[in-house]
Amino acid sequence: MKKLKKEDIDQRVFDLYDEYAHNKIDRRKFIEKLSLYAVGGITVSSLLSFIMPNYQDNTLIKQDDSRLNTEFITYQSPKGGGDIKALLSKPKKEKKKLPGIVVVHENRGLNPYIEDVGRRAAVEGFISIAPDALTPLGGYPGNDDEGRTLQRQRDRNEMLEDFIAAYEYLKTHKDCSGKVGVVGFCFGGWISNMMAVKIPTLSAAVPYYGSQPSAEEVPQINAPLLLQYAGLDKRVNAGWPDYEIALKANKKEHSAYIYPDVNHGFHNNTTARYEEAAATLSWDRTIAFFNDKLR
Repeated sequence: MKKLKKEDIDQRVFDLYDEYAHNKIDRRKFIEKLSLYAVGGITVSSLLSFIMPNYQDNTLIKQDDSRLNTEFITYQSPKGGGDIKALLSKPKKEKKKLPGIVVVHENRGLNPYIEDVGRRAAVEGFISIAPDALTPLGGYPGNDDEGRTLQRQRDRNEMLEDFIAAYEYLKTHKDCSGKVGVVGFCFGGWISNMMAVKIPTLSAAVPYYGSQPSAEEVPQINAPLLLQYAGLDKRVNAGWPDYEIALKANKKEHSAYIYPDVNHGFHNNTTARYEEAAATLSWDRTIAFFNDKLR
């Protein structure tokens, strides 16, 4: 089987995967359309293997990293869903109270990539919480296909309330300084934007390729924003011009970066959409932003 490289792949394959990953088409239709690009020694199975997540080989901060204390905790869902499971991570050697970061998953629950991002934040000197909004349905099921199916069964505004509750949990945690920000990806980008709308005391928000609030909601934002977009992400980027106009009209503190020639999901190092240079730069900017706003 030919070993694929990103330059071997037609951009339309990435666009097709985006449709699939965001529930625009089902798996059968995805495979059917994907077969159109299985040419020149490239098979459907090799395309699937290349573009789908590989969590096992791409964890940056291991679960047992000696620098961290990491554990699963639960906190109360405000909408009657019972307890919400979350990964809590913090540096071992820090004795003083730390600023907090809520890490918000994509549209498939708390998968290994998002757990890893929570630990990455902790390695940088923060206490982080990464909730699983699928907890009321049994939690992340171990694969993204089933995770997406489960997440479609929950109301997104109820999930928003669960992440707001995670902010409250972290803000009052004995090891937290009380200054808390949020970073989220895809669905989590929308959650991050909406937490800025809904939480007057939120200290900072970093939405990655997240859908935007309405112009009517923008005046409620108090938190400074660092907005990260993928240059090839036409679907999400379509909402940015109006959001930018509203942020400027309401004199909201914000900065935005659009990384050229990268796809939605470019920060996720477990899939073929990953772009190391943009991911590294965006994460460096994220940590610098949180250091500035939370300390």
